[in-house]
Amino acid sequence: MLYFDHCASAPPREEVIRTMAEVMAKHYANPSSLHRGGVEARKLLERARQLIAGLFQTDAAEWFFTTGGTEGNNAAIIGAAHQYRSRGNHLITTEVEHSSVYETFTRLELEGFRVTRLPVGRNGHVDPAAVSDALTDDTILVSMMHVNNEMGAVQPVAEVGRLLSERHTTLFHVDGVQSVGKLPIKLREWGIDLFTASAHKIGGPRGVGLLYKRSGIELQALLTGGGQEEGLRPGTENTAAIVAAAKAFRLAVEGQDARCHKMYKLREKLLQFIAKMPELQLNGAVYSEAEAAGQNAVMAPHIVNISYPGMKPEIIIHTLEELQVLVSTKSACSSKEDKPSRVLTAMGLGGERAATGIRISFGDEHDERSIESLCQALQTAVRKLKPLERKG
Repeated sequence: MLYFDHCASAPPREEVIRTMAEVMAKHYANPSSLHRGGVEARKLLERARQLIAGLFQTDAAEWFFTTGGTEGNNAAIIGAAHQYRSRGNHLITTEVEHSSVYETFTRLELEGFRVTRLPVGRNGHVDPAAVSDALTDDTILVSMMHVNNEMGAVQPVAEVGRLLSERHTTLFHVDGVQSVGKLPIKLREWGIDLFTASAHKIGGPRGVGLLYKRSGIELQALLTGGGQEEGLRPGTENTAAIVAAAKAFRLAVEGQDARCHKMYKLREKLLQFIAKMPELQLNGAVYSEAEAAGQNAVMAPHIVNISYPGMKPEIIIHTLEELQVLVSTKSACSSKEDKPSRVLTAMGLGGERAATGIRISFGDEHDERSIESLCQALQTAVRKLKPLERKG
């Protein structure tokens, strides 16, 4: 079975599994306990925090462990909005965010905050000028994903960060769940104040995420209880999963350049095939040579989104599954919803195209032979399903 759903969850790395099992067996004490077992568990946690901080050229005190991207996004957005409401009540985000961001802003609107959702162009990108035009004296937060989780558009976070660099009362949050280990991330250089990531997207365990909070920023905590994670995320830390996640992040970041180059080549090969299939339509921009090194990327290297107008996406997915290929539709969080993709609709790809989007996402195990097998399966599926197309 070929697994092309890495954006939903990546297969855990063998070395990560071994690390987690070893820590679970030997270091089961509560890291808040004062006895030797607790102290040893605490040392492992802090070593993991220091490792992660070093990967991003930051300070260990700026990193907090969460249960994943959803909690991290909620903690950053709600925490910042509530903490700095005295400065203003205007928030800026985009129309194509993950549901953990999009719905969080909807919640804040119900609380009386004024939210501007920026539009995107045909390829899913936000214009930095639109951010500038939307800013007001009351803007306290701008939140934008780095890589779109459905179709792979890379947002201009560096440009937006520079735009906000002189606005000391406006915080900048970036959802980096789909970009860690795929593209360069420069938190300090880009002026990012809050950043979120998730371990299970890069071969780590589920249930562990990262929240970067730049030194000097305060967030109102979502949860109450103990004083773990400086009170920002109370609750007993999952020592084994955190240590294993730190290993996954290290392996992902250290192998990033080679992975990026390899995946762009695989993406290019797949796009060449799609261009020859009139039934399939690419959603988003095509490959650019400048992207091979991850510089000035327009599209992420590991995501391809296509539509098959006239065919229900679940039929395509199950047909490919019969051919030993696993892909997805939309994001995993919203794949069971029977309605057009909000992201593709925001890109102006309405109707059948927005309702039939299929996401293909690569991983480290894939090579050119994997892409050839995928292309053969797509060709077989289209040939099999073509007589069933809805004619509108």
